[in-house]
Amino acid sequence: MIFAEAVTDISMYARFKKEVGVPILANITEFGATPLFTRDQLAAAGVDMILYCCAAYRAMNAAALKVFQAIRADGTQKNVLDSMQTRDELYRYLGYMDYERKLDQLFDKERKR
Repeated sequence: MIFAEAVTDISMYARFKKEVGVPILANITEFGATPLFTRDQLAAAGVDMILYCCAAYRAMNAAALKVFQAIRADGTQKNVLDSMQTRDELYRYLGYMDYERKLDQLFDKERKR
Protein backbone atom coordinates (compact mmCIF):
# COMPACT_ATOMS: atom_id res chain seq x y z
CA MET A 1 0.00 0.00 0.00
CA ILE A 2 1.17 3.52 -0.77
CA PHE A 3 0.44 6.27 1.75
CA ALA A 4 0.01 9.20 -0.61
CA GLU A 5 0.82 12.26 1.49
CA ALA A 6 0.10 15.93 0.73
CA VAL A 7 -1.77 15.18 -2.49
CA THR A 8 -3.09 18.49 -3.79
CA ASP A 9 -5.04 17.33 -6.85
CA ILE A 10 -7.50 14.43 -7.00
CA SER A 11 -6.02 13.18 -10.26
CA MET A 12 -2.72 12.50 -8.48
CA TYR A 13 -4.28 9.51 -6.73
CA ALA A 14 -5.19 7.87 -10.04
CA ARG A 15 -1.66 8.51 -11.25
CA PHE A 16 -0.17 6.90 -8.14
CA LYS A 17 -2.43 3.89 -8.61
CA LYS A 18 -1.49 3.52 -12.27
CA GLU A 19 2.24 3.91 -11.71
CA VAL A 20 2.72 1.69 -8.65
CA GLY A 21 -0.06 -0.85 -9.06
CA VAL A 22 -0.72 -1.29 -5.34
CA PRO A 23 -3.54 -0.09 -3.07
CA ILE A 24 -3.57 3.63 -2.33
CA LEU A 25 -4.25 5.25 1.04
CA ALA A 26 -5.46 8.86 1.22
CA ASN A 27 -4.69 10.86 4.35
CA ILE A 28 -7.56 13.34 4.68
CA THR A 29 -6.71 15.59 7.59
CA GLU A 30 -8.10 19.01 8.31
CA PHE A 31 -5.74 21.95 7.83
CA GLY A 32 -3.25 19.92 5.77
CA ALA A 33 -2.07 20.23 2.17
CA THR A 34 -4.64 17.78 0.80
CA PRO A 35 -8.11 19.24 0.14
CA LEU A 36 -11.01 17.61 1.98
CA PHE A 37 -12.03 15.37 -0.91
CA THR A 38 -15.21 13.36 -0.42
CA ARG A 39 -15.29 9.60 -0.06
CA ASP A 40 -16.95 9.35 -3.49
CA GLN A 41 -14.32 11.55 -5.13
CA LEU A 42 -11.54 9.46 -3.64
CA ALA A 43 -13.17 6.17 -4.64
CA ALA A 44 -13.59 7.43 -8.20
CA ALA A 45 -9.88 8.31 -8.24
CA GLY A 46 -8.96 4.75 -7.25
CA VAL A 47 -8.23 5.29 -3.55
CA ASP A 48 -8.60 2.07 -1.59
CA MET A 49 -8.52 3.37 1.96
CA ILE A 50 -9.08 6.75 3.58
CA LEU A 51 -7.48 7.80 6.85
CA TYR A 52 -9.29 10.48 8.87
CA CYS A 53 -6.64 10.54 11.57
CA CYS A 54 -7.35 13.82 13.30
CA ALA A 55 -11.04 14.67 12.83
CA ALA A 56 -12.45 13.02 15.95
CA TYR A 57 -9.83 14.15 18.40
CA ARG A 58 -9.91 17.69 17.06
CA ALA A 59 -13.67 17.77 17.59
CA MET A 60 -13.31 16.21 21.06
CA ASN A 61 -10.61 18.70 22.04
CA ALA A 62 -12.79 21.64 20.95
CA ALA A 63 -15.75 20.25 22.90
CA ALA A 64 -13.63 19.59 25.99
CA LEU A 65 -12.25 23.12 25.86
CA LYS A 66 -15.80 24.54 25.88
CA VAL A 67 -16.70 22.40 28.88
CA PHE A 68 -13.61 23.41 30.85
CA GLN A 69 -14.14 27.07 29.96
CA ALA A 70 -17.72 26.81 31.23
CA ILE A 71 -16.58 25.17 34.47
CA ARG A 72 -13.98 27.86 34.96
CA ALA A 73 -16.46 30.66 34.22
CA ASP A 74 -19.53 29.23 35.98
CA GLY A 75 -18.07 26.91 38.58
CA THR A 76 -20.15 24.04 37.18
CA GLN A 77 -20.74 22.09 34.00
CA LYS A 78 -24.54 22.23 34.24
CA ASN A 79 -24.78 24.94 31.56
CA VAL A 80 -23.15 22.70 28.95
CA LEU A 81 -24.95 19.41 29.71
CA ASP A 82 -26.97 19.74 26.50
CA SER A 83 -23.75 19.37 24.50
CA MET A 84 -22.77 16.14 26.25
CA GLN A 85 -23.54 12.53 25.51
CA THR A 86 -25.71 11.08 28.27
CA ARG A 87 -24.86 7.87 30.07
CA ASP A 88 -27.90 6.20 28.47
CA GLU A 89 -26.75 7.30 25.00
CA LEU A 90 -23.26 5.94 25.64
CA TYR A 91 -24.58 2.62 26.97
CA ARG A 92 -26.95 2.29 24.00
CA TYR A 93 -24.14 2.98 21.55
CA LEU A 94 -21.78 0.52 23.20
CA GLY A 95 -24.42 -2.16 23.70
CA TYR A 96 -23.41 -2.05 27.35
CA MET A 97 -26.58 -3.63 28.71
CA ASP A 98 -26.10 -6.61 26.37
CA TYR A 99 -22.65 -7.01 27.89
CA GLU A 100 -24.09 -6.85 31.41
CA ARG A 101 -26.76 -9.45 30.55
CA LYS A 102 -24.09 -11.76 29.15
CA LEU A 103 -22.03 -11.40 32.31
CA ASP A 104 -25.12 -12.18 34.40
CA GLN A 105 -25.73 -15.32 32.33
CA LEU A 106 -22.13 -16.46 32.70
CA PHE A 107 -22.00 -15.87 36.45
CA ASP A 108 -25.42 -17.45 36.94
CA LYS A 109 -24.09 -20.63 35.28
CA GLU A 110 -21.08 -20.55 37.61
CA ARG A 111 -23.34 -20.28 40.69
CA LYS A 112 -25.42 -23.26 39.59
CA ARG A 113 -22.39 -25.56 39.43
